[in-house]
Amino acid sequence: MPSLPLFPEAPSGPSAKALRVHERLCAEYGCPIPWFRSQDPLSELVSALLSHRTRNASSGAAFRQLRARFPTWEAVRDAPCVEVQEAISAVTWPEQKAPRIQQVLRCITERRGGELSLDFLAELPVREARDWLEHLPGVGPKSSAATLLFSRLRKPALPVDSHHHRVAVRLGLIPETVAVGPAHRLLEAQLPQDWDAQRVYDNHEALMLHGQRCCFYREPACQRCVVLDLCPTGQARLASQRGAKPAGDTGEEKFPAT
Repeated sequence: MPSLPLFPEAPSGPSAKALRVHERLCAEYGCPIPWFRSQDPLSELVSALLSHRTRNASSGAAFRQLRARFPTWEAVRDAPCVEVQEAISAVTWPEQKAPRIQQVLRCITERRGGELSLDFLAELPVREARDWLEHLPGVGPKSSAATLLFSRLRKPALPVDSHHHRVAVRLGLIPETVAVGPAHRLLEAQLPQDWDAQRVYDNHEALMLHGQRCCFYREPACQRCVVLDLCPTGQARLASQRGAKPAGDTGEEKFPAT
């Protein structure tokens, strides 16, 4: 399925720029991008909680160890906390994440009248499903979006990770002062409301991949960036290296590289 083409209803402002960026990065990174997994939403939520400030390899190893040690999520919920902590020792702050995961599992059980499952979210609109999840302790916009999009629910909710956020700031899609959490609503609002889960996933993955492979935290490779002409930060950075002003003034606010 090809990525969505530019629209007959010619969006303007940040939405128009977001779509140009999407088209360019999708061409660069090969959209549609294959889904990296398909698990039930409760498992995806636990994965998201484990992944906070942790490398993917370590959080993945911790999740597999947790499932190997406890046959069900009910068993995780009811186990001595120290045993859960031991099972997820590969992640950062296991002493904080173990009690938090158990607290979330107990809260879901209570709110669902004894049922420990998130499959019911399939029947809810995206915003309502996200609000339900974000009322759980420690669950923010990134975790709620990841639960809905990455799980087998495949709901069009946009997660924003640190790479995605960095690229969006440098492109001027969001102000530098907007943190990752609040950025979710702003960046999601720039995408067409009728996009399906694949297109939303492509958008997240393409910006994330660009942050990992080109728009690095330190020393971004602006000279080979496929969206350089759309990026005030990259243009200013290259111009400063040449000791000259950027060619043309777009009128857009320029953000320093971070």
